[in-house]
Amino acid sequence: MNDKFFELKPEKQSRMINAALKVFALSGYKHASTDDIVKEAGISKGLLFHYFNSKIGLYAFLFDFSTRFMLLEMSQTVRRGETGFFELIRQMEQARMQVMKLYPYMQQFINVCLEEDAPEAAEAIGDKRSDYMHRMDAYMAQADYSRLEQFGEAYRIQRMVRYTIAGITREQSLRYDFTPERLFAEVSSYIDMIQHMAEGKRPESRTRKDTIPGGLMI
Repeated sequence: MNDKFFELKPEKQSRMINAALKVFALSGYKHASTDDIVKEAGISKGLLFHYFNSKIGLYAFLFDFSTRFMLLEMSQTVRRGETGFFELIRQMEQARMQVMKLYPYMQQFINVCLEEDAPEAAEAIGDKRSDYMHRMDAYMAQADYSRLEQFGEAYRIQRMVRYTIAGITREQSLRYDFTPERLFAEVSSYIDMIQHMAEGKRPESRTRKDTIPGGLMI
């Protein structure tokens, strides 16, 4: 990558990054087209390749940028001493929502990268992908899973939550009216429901206004 990219005006940087995140998130590395990226960003292909020498160079930059950005927000939002599994999940989802206010397709892009099997792409992000997964696992390791054992097999509850969030993120990202706030509200409602099923407790009544931090309505 050409370091002069960061000398561009912030608005133009964000426009190029968001365009590339969207195309890679929706198409995957193999089927993503640089023609679609430049069209989405409103720039020339020559300009794109001036800053990023190749499609794989852009992809590798985006993964590094996205994971660094996501982990920084996690470090500021997730409480170190939190041991409650469901509360930990809520805090992590709140961090993701904050990120997606600036980069709406960043989480979906990361999800796609973690499952990427195209050899060129997998090799380009291999070490960083392993490091990111290790760092995210460390957050989940904070939880006291013994609290879940009494409700059944803890690992099945973990998988249910993980697959549910990934599915909702993918589904919401495809909506024409996608917003991070709407995604967070939908994910929160499912976390509440799964917690209710797991613990056999009646969840607190929430209004749409209560669901989103800051009282934002959707």
